[in-house]
Amino acid sequence: MEKVPMTSAGYKMLQDELKERTSVERPRIVDAIAEARAHGDLSENAEYHAAKEAQSLNEGRISELEDKLSRAEIIDVSKLSGDIVKFGATVTLIDEDTEEEKKYMIVGDVESDVKHNKVSISSPIARALIGKAIGDSVEVAAPGGAHSYEIVDVRFI
Repeated sequence: MEKVPMTSAGYKMLQDELKERTSVERPRIVDAIAEARAHGDLSENAEYHAAKEAQSLNEGRISELEDKLSRAEIIDVSKLSGDIVKFGATVTLIDEDTEEEKKYMIVGDVESDVKHNKVSISSPIARALIGKAIGDSVEVAAPGGAHSYEIVDVRFI
């Protein structure tokens, strides 16, 4: 069984979603199915079919969450340190072409969120950064073309 690396915040996020899906969503969907059944003929009952589909999607996501939580390898970022980029690092970069500063935290696949500058350990930028240190230059192959960055800071927050 392959472990799924994640931060303690990512683990809590998955636990919260699982709790929401099992204690709130599941009963709500069961009620919707029961209400739709009460309307009669199930073969032409769109509400019933929609509720059953919602149930299927919810149960699938519950199974997925339970699987990821059971295989979770929680890495406490606050106990990490050093100048080398590794899982959990918050890395500050300078784009060598535009001089624009960017900051990314390297997290597990399940908790990546580009809007919040959290990139997956398996993303091209994280793979290029892993093992590098402050002052190193890295080239990242991105869909829009290659970019060169200089690592100016590595922190574990």
